Amino acid sequence: MIRILVADDHPIVRQGLKQIISDNPDMVVAAEAADGQEVLNQVWSNEFDVVLLDISMPVRNGLDILKQLKSQQPGLAVLLLSVHPEDQYALRVLKAGASGYITKDRAPEELISAIRAAASGKKYISPSLAQILAATPGITAAGPPHQLLSDREYSVLCLIAAGKAKKTIAEELLLSPKTVSTYRSRILNKMGLKTDAEIVRYAIENRLLG
Repeated sequence: MIRILVADDHPIVRQGLKQIISDNPDMVVAAEAADGQEVLNQVWSNEFDVVLLDISMPVRNGLDILKQLKSQQPGLAVLLLSVHPEDQYALRVLKAGASGYITKDRAPEELISAIRAAASGKKYISPSLAQILAATPGITAAGPPHQLLSDREYSVLCLIAAGKAKKTIAEELLLSPKTVSTYRSRILNKMGLKTDAEIVRYAIENRLLG
């Protein structure tokens, strides 16, 4: 029996995922989590074969949670679920140790295949993501400017683009406001931008907002 932790901050989404999973007799949703800290608490307290983790989680975002989980439990399979297109986050989460990346517009059958692959210790790579990987031997300056950012800088970029205030960003990423300002300066410098408005426009044009 594949024991799964379903982590998403939307109750309707969690219910839908539970329904999809319940149709498979070899799987069970053993627990749920509505924010990043709850994910960590569940993993510390219980045993799971697969964590199905939304990348846009409150309190701690999915990318940060993934890194902490892989640091503390390297053998735990973590599948990232997201509204963001594969070309925006998939490479980052795979490099961070995820077992796969599934966008929320995929068919239920693909999600089940991904869970089974992850539970057996394999990576799940969709055909479309395979094409992206084949065309991306490495993240270089030749790619979009946001590929030059570190994972933390990228998280700050997306939160700024979403209209979050510096204090709110600091609270969500467990940083000080001063550190957020430092990351903002690095983002502007690396990407050749000058203002938050330009960050927002860039994020919209490059589909970085879900």
